[in-house]
Amino acid sequence: MADAEAAAAVRQFHFIRHGDAGSSVLDWGRGPDLVRKAIGESLNARNVAFLLGAGCSSLVKEKAEIGIATMAPLAKEFCGYPLAPDPDAAWDPPEPPAWALDAEDVAFLDKLGAKLAETEYARNLERLMELLHSLRFVFERSANEAHVASKAKVEAIIRKVQDFIWERCTRGAFANGDTSVLNLYEAFYRKLILRDRSLPRPWVFTTNYDLFNERAMDRLGLPYANGFSGVVERRFNPATFRYALAEQLDLTSRKWSAVDGFVYLCKLHGSISWTEDDHGLFPVRELWPQDAPTKVMVYPTPAKQNSSLGSPYADLFREFQSRIVREQSVLVTAGFAFGDEHLNNIIYQALTIPTFRLIIFADPEAGGEIAKLRALGDPRIWIIGGDGPAEGTRAHYFDTIVEHFLPQRPPERIDEAIRLVLESMGPQKGPADEF
Repeated sequence: MADAEAAAAVRQFHFIRHGDAGSSVLDWGRGPDLVRKAIGESLNARNVAFLLGAGCSSLVKEKAEIGIATMAPLAKEFCGYPLAPDPDAAWDPPEPPAWALDAEDVAFLDKLGAKLAETEYARNLERLMELLHSLRFVFERSANEAHVASKAKVEAIIRKVQDFIWERCTRGAFANGDTSVLNLYEAFYRKLILRDRSLPRPWVFTTNYDLFNERAMDRLGLPYANGFSGVVERRFNPATFRYALAEQLDLTSRKWSAVDGFVYLCKLHGSISWTEDDHGLFPVRELWPQDAPTKVMVYPTPAKQNSSLGSPYADLFREFQSRIVREQSVLVTAGFAFGDEHLNNIIYQALTIPTFRLIIFADPEAGGEIAKLRALGDPRIWIIGGDGPAEGTRAHYFDTIVEHFLPQRPPERIDEAIRLVLESMGPQKGPADEF
């Protein structure tokens, strides 16, 4: 134990609160206590929201992804899939998946000046989707008859990208018995819901399409509003974000109190459980289980700025903006690399409000928008990240955030005790029960 504590004390991470990296280095011996206290105080603000990005659903163990990979690994896999069998291979190659690009697809893109090998498209699937959507826009508005076939080809490649993303969001270790990622989300919500009932309920915004948030809250028995109403036919209705869940304390005097543990969940880019519908003002339904790729998800592309103007996305972005621009608001981002321009603009608008605070879990040495935010030297912007407590871990990864940085409260021990009772004290299946 002493050796472990000594090793933790040597490893360090950054907690940047004033843009000054020099005084922000903390060791893992005592540093987490300082961060937990600071974040705990921030989460007592009147309005609290979390923004969870793709990194929260990714979890690598022993160099294997057991969750859902982030955009760069996905792009590498999609663009780098072998297009031809290896003549030196000792066995026949497996049948390529339906989403795999063939030689004709690659030649078509190459002719248009979009090489996939060793380019930005092989590192960022968003860039490829941006190109494809732009090409489709041009071809479908062209009077050139030759462009009709080109439009069909572009749409076929777009469907392959969509099918690939769908497959990665629905298949993997997490869908075959591994609950590691789901357990992280459950732990996150256990810590999030313990909030004074006199304060507004917390909001969780996510750019992810997966169902880890919903499944975690269902397992914990937490009520939540996700913008849909109904039971048999659940349809999108943004008015549900105005509702609150309360319990009646006194039947005679009609006294009510907000229910503990209620959460607002807002999926900004859609969900694999959403599908188009031709009914009503908001033609979007939520289906369980999912048995076909949805047509509603805003697939990753910087063109989301344009494709997100219609319902339901305009309603969802409006909720995001209205929540974080309020007085005494705190936004915590995790697994989010500030690569979505339309979300960045809303966050930057919130920074014009004096009482707003932005807590970013990210690599403090990252470039791009995170580097720009750090360069502001704004005391309202905190950046937490760096090396994790053990070799191969990172301070800004979701598992480390949940385990070490979110406030820990005594009721968590009761939750854990209840979980053990449910898992250990129920009826046990014996050999005779297997027949």
